[in-house]
Amino acid sequence: MFTLGPNRYGKAETRVVRVTRDGGVHRIKDLNVSSSLSGDMTDVHLTGDNAAVLPTDTQKNTVYAFAGKYGVGAIEEFALLLARHFVDGQPTIHHARVEIEEYGWERRGDHSFVREGRETRTCLVHYDGERATVVSGLKDLVVLNTTDSEFWGYLKDAYTTLPETRDRVLATAVTARWRHDGDPADWEASYATAREALLDAFATTYSLSLQQTLYAMGARVLTDCPDVCEVRLELPNKHHFLVDLDPFGLANDGEVYFAADRPYGLIEGAVLRDDAPAAGRAWD
Repeated sequence: MFTLGPNRYGKAETRVVRVTRDGGVHRIKDLNVSSSLSGDMTDVHLTGDNAAVLPTDTQKNTVYAFAGKYGVGAIEEFALLLARHFVDGQPTIHHARVEIEEYGWERRGDHSFVREGRETRTCLVHYDGERATVVSGLKDLVVLNTTDSEFWGYLKDAYTTLPETRDRVLATAVTARWRHDGDPADWEASYATAREALLDAFATTYSLSLQQTLYAMGARVLTDCPDVCEVRLELPNKHHFLVDLDPFGLANDGEVYFAADRPYGLIEGAVLRDDAPAAGRAWD
């Protein structure tokens, strides 16, 4: 005898570009939208009865239709609009998960743009017909400090070869996500404040470990963004090793480095307000 466990289905990575034409001046929103739905799905799994299923193609079409009908502002607002539509519009759909990545474009004229070489903005929305949760975030935010970083005093065993250092390059590609406790008055302003908090904390923290820097970054977001109750960070340590220039008769006083791409240390952690409400399925 078997029991059907947790399940969901949806349309992954619907690419939609929305151009807003204000006379001769245009604006562009470039999104990657993934939706997944769950609810009364026992029959479709056990017998193949599709009566409760909203096709994934319909989910894709809804993304395009809503981009045309409502436009695209903050990705959090667009994700909430989609999630509420899927759940409130179909009695068999009890939960919607909508995840969006936004790719930035830099304006080069009234209607000309160049793709930004910066981080990707993200959001994740869950809605169950009563409660919505929103997790905003970013990924691939590459940052580097050339000094004010040390690493020493760690455990050592027979396989430890890493030398202690009192001055090193500290670099990482930040993946950060932050859970909102309620909706901010302005999603765009909230994102900008959180991003700046991450950058400020990284730049101004004298780091004795990447873990210490992670905590400082999360704490700064919580301090600067009163609508945020939890921050989760993933920080790969982008190692920079001094190159031995002795064979060439040259000194290397912290000037020439080899940037290693793998293997790399991966530091992960969460920082929460003491009164943060239970997350429920917010991070799923």
